[in-house]
Amino acid sequence: MKSSRKGFFVFVLIAVLTFLSGISGALSKSEEAEQKADAAEIARMIFGGAKEFDQRKIDHDYVAVLHVEGVIQKEGYTYNQKWILDTIDFLKSDRKNQGIMLLIDSPGGTVFESDETYLALMNYKTSTGKPVHAYFGSLAASGGYYIASSADHITANRNTLTGSIGVIAGQSVDATGLLEKIGIKSRTFTAGRNKNMLNYNEPLSEEQAEIMQSVADDAYEQFTQIVATARKMPVERVKELADGRIYTAAQALKNGLVDEIGSLEDAEDSMEDEIGMCEFEEFRYEYEESFRDLLRGVSTFVKNPAAVSPFGLNYLAR
Repeated sequence: MKSSRKGFFVFVLIAVLTFLSGISGALSKSEEAEQKADAAEIARMIFGGAKEFDQRKIDHDYVAVLHVEGVIQKEGYTYNQKWILDTIDFLKSDRKNQGIMLLIDSPGGTVFESDETYLALMNYKTSTGKPVHAYFGSLAASGGYYIASSADHITANRNTLTGSIGVIAGQSVDATGLLEKIGIKSRTFTAGRNKNMLNYNEPLSEEQAEIMQSVADDAYEQFTQIVATARKMPVERVKELADGRIYTAAQALKNGLVDEIGSLEDAEDSMEDEIGMCEFEEFRYEYEESFRDLLRGVSTFVKNPAAVSPFGLNYLAR
């Protein structure tokens, strides 16, 4: 009895496998390709980074809507520097592209990446003669405003917070008193009297404070000059505004930091007027987060919380 039952199960198993094999063999090449594409997409979502844009889809004149979102840094889960530079470079060479609309929703980030993106956008404008406009979402502060300074026209949502024009060059935490109190001795062996600067186990000297202040001041001078050029203001006036504070949309408009308060549709209308397109054809470029990017973002915060602090253009964040 057991033997016949076992034989029956073997027969059923063979029949099922044969049936599945027949179905698999009947799949067309297009269906197989689709399955492989789906598997690749799943793998990309888990391990990949940005989704590559398909150049073949663009068969008409269009404005690129380029998202600048999250903390501006080398690699994050909503922002990726290589991706955004590659995208700008592609748009610069694409004859169908008629301009760039920046959608900015960012608290800021590092000086290096902010300036690199700003310079790439300025190069796009000078080499193509095509405009760059910006629309501010809920937050366009510090490095977000730095990048927006490349725009010929800025539209802010009425609930936008912007500004925060200033620089964080670093931070010093002196834990020597605490370590001494609990009986821990820490020593770092260095060559060069300022090599251990900003380490928790050494008090900050007056010379070191001056060094760090000079780093912040140089970056601040660069930032304020860029804003002055972009907004056609005397740099002295910009510095009056650039004390690190944030501004509401109404305050920013009053102080000349934005051109209008309105919706995304209003921003699109301004772009249409400049480029003379009768209809706003847009093609979106948005970095897509992956699981790997999420882990990297958490790692960045653990290593350096200041790198993702609100309203901070962090010179040394990494």
